[in-house]
Amino acid sequence: MKTFDIHPTDKSLEGAIWQKIDNLNKPKGALGRLEELAAQVCLIQHTLSPSVAHPCHLLLGADHGIEREGVSVSPREVTWQQMLNFTRGGGGVNMFCRQHGFKLRIVDVGVDYDLSSCPGIINRKIDRGTGNFLYEPAMSDDQFNQAIQIGSDLVDDCIGEGCRLLSIGEMGIGNTSPSSIWMCLFGDVPLRECVGAGAGLGSSGIRHKYEVLRRAVENYKCRFGQDGATDVVRCLSYFGGFEMVAAVGAMLRAAERHLVLLIDGFIMTACALAAIRLYPASQDYMIFTHSGDESGHKMMLDIVNAKPLLSLGLRLGEGTGALCAFPIIDSAVRMVNEMNNFQNANITKYF
Repeated sequence: MKTFDIHPTDKSLEGAIWQKIDNLNKPKGALGRLEELAAQVCLIQHTLSPSVAHPCHLLLGADHGIEREGVSVSPREVTWQQMLNFTRGGGGVNMFCRQHGFKLRIVDVGVDYDLSSCPGIINRKIDRGTGNFLYEPAMSDDQFNQAIQIGSDLVDDCIGEGCRLLSIGEMGIGNTSPSSIWMCLFGDVPLRECVGAGAGLGSSGIRHKYEVLRRAVENYKCRFGQDGATDVVRCLSYFGGFEMVAAVGAMLRAAERHLVLLIDGFIMTACALAAIRLYPASQDYMIFTHSGDESGHKMMLDIVNAKPLLSLGLRLGEGTGALCAFPIIDSAVRMVNEMNNFQNANITKYF
C-alpha cells in the first residue's frame, strides 16, 4: 500500500490561537463550539488566519458484489442511474454544492455500467463492481492499491485548484454492508449491532442482511484466522468497495496535505475509522459533521470520540450532511478572521 507522511497537527501555535480567540470582543467561550472549530482549522493549516476557500466535494461511485445477495432494497442499476442524475444537477448533493459554493467532482471508480462517454463523470473505473465477499475477496491487492492512489490523486487535483477544505460522498448500492463489517472488525463491536436498514430494508431484510454478513465474516476468519481482523489493509481489500477504498486514500492524502476534511454519514465514517486505524494522526484533520439514522452510526462516532455538528436524521449518503454543516465551519473561520478584538474596538476587557 502507498505510504503517507501524516503527523499530528503542530500544536506550537495553540497558545497564540486561543489568545486570539479569547481576545475577540465577546465573553470568553461565548461562541462555544465555533471557537473549538476555529482552533482546529487554525491548527490544521498552522496559521492564525485560516481559510476554507475553494471547497471541493468528491462524489465517488462504485458497485458491490455483495449486492447480489439481496442485502439492499435498491437494485444495483440505481448506482449508475443516480450517477447520471448527478451530472444533470438533479441530486441532493448537487443542490447543496450549488448552495454552498463547492466544486463537485463526480467520479466513477467501479460502477457496473459504461459511463466513460458521459460528460461530467471522471472515469477512474477499476472494474465493473467488486467481487462478492461472501465467497471471495472484494478486490485484489493491485485493485486495492489502485483505489488508494485514485483517491490520493483526486485530492491533489483539488489542491491544484486552491482547495483548502474537502468533503467526500459516495454512491454505491449495498455499501452499508462492507461499512458494517469494517465497524465490527475495526471497532470490536458485535456485528448484529452494526447492521441496519441501509436504503430502507424492513425487519426481515435486516435479518437476512445480518445472516449474509455473519457468514462472510466467518468465512474470512476461517481463511485468515482470528487475527485477520487486526490486519487493516487485508480487511479493507477483502470487504471494501472501490469507492470506499478510494475515499480512504483521499482522506489520508487530505491529512497529509493539511486540508480540512469533513466526514459525513455511516459509510464515510466507516472509511474515516479505517483511515484512523491506518494512521491515527489523520483524525486531527477530520471534522465529523453529522450523526445519521443508520443503525450503529452513533456508536461508530463514539468509537473515535467524535462530536458531530448536526443530527438531522439524514441517511441519503452523497455527503449531504457534510455540505449542510459547511456554513458552521465557515462561520467559525469568519469569526477568527473578521471579529474585532477588545483593543481595536475600544471595549474594556472584563475578564
